[in-house]
Amino acid sequence: MEKQPGSGKQPGSGKHGEPWYATALRAGLELVGWIGLPIALWHHSIPAAVGVDVLLIGVPAVLQTPGDKPGTTIAVPGWATVLMVLAELSGAVAAAWLLFRPWAAVLVTVLALLTCVTEQPRWKRLLRPSRPVRA
Repeated sequence: MEKQPGSGKQPGSGKHGEPWYATALRAGLELVGWIGLPIALWHHSIPAAVGVDVLLIGVPAVLQTPGDKPGTTIAVPGWATVLMVLAELSGAVAAAWLLFRPWAAVLVTVLALLTCVTEQPRWKRLLRPSRPVRA
């Protein structure tokens, strides 16, 4: 695949050169966690079911690393964003093992591991030490 002239990015890649499939994998697994964990927890504790969605959806919506997504509400360092993604992937895997048949849970687990591989360019960018801007 050739680079787009003058952009330094691969065709079909996101704002920072991350491939589209990395975003798609992450988003799909986030949905599994957002939907699955509350369902798995509902019969045990309704407040826990609601709380897990507040944590998995609300916290990343408010806490963002500047430059990662447009419109940062509350700025956090890159490592915090990486930890939030890992929490969402862990939630998806936990939900899969609690709700799905074993073969489907294995599939979700493999996709979560694959997501950790495809997220490496983004995570490296987020974990790179920031340089102070000189005026």
